[in-house]
Amino acid sequence: MNSTIYDEVEITWLGHASFLLRFDEICVYIDPYVLPQNPPKADIILSTHEHYDHCPEDNIGLLMKDETIVVCPKGCCTKLSAHGIRCQSVSEGDVVEHKGVRIEAVPAYNIGKPFHPRGLGVGYIVEMGRVKVYHAGDTDLIPEMKNIKADIGLLPIGGTYTMDVEDAAKAVSLISPKIVIPMHYNYLKGLERDPKEFERLVSEYAPDVEVRILG
Repeated sequence: MNSTIYDEVEITWLGHASFLLRFDEICVYIDPYVLPQNPPKADIILSTHEHYDHCPEDNIGLLMKDETIVVCPKGCCTKLSAHGIRCQSVSEGDVVEHKGVRIEAVPAYNIGKPFHPRGLGVGYIVEMGRVKVYHAGDTDLIPEMKNIKADIGLLPIGGTYTMDVEDAAKAVSLISPKIVIPMHYNYLKGLERDPKEFERLVSEYAPDVEVRILG
């Protein structure tokens, strides 16, 4: 678990696709499958889709306080509601605002793979202060990425269920963030990848983008 700071936002990669974003005492968790010890309670919890390693009901319940909001696609919301967890369902294009944080749901899906058909999940653009953070979710390299505008990109590189290292580097060239952080690798079996190879390819496809490896 390592953190980096950009402007006023602290970004902590917890492992796999799990992140904690902090801004002005606001805590936003994304896909909290992996948690730190004694995790701070959440103001906002985002789940990209209903799979167990992205929408873990036990962890989400642990992070909640009275005013916490949970934002997720319909399938995840159905799953959480069955466990007594209140949530707000979103699909592509929806925007939610809470405690000064703006959250936009954006497309995330597979092309030529059966795991994440379009409509199952989303990615998120989280705007905190002057900073936009894009969490891609479980996705392949998709044409909609050319419309993403973000300062920080959190991109999967593990392949199998998502983009691999090379497609993720190509995605960086479409999005052109200031900083990109690789995720969704070296945690679950079958997703073993070298983030240094991703860093090398980004230097070829998008040489102006800084890669920060937090694992």
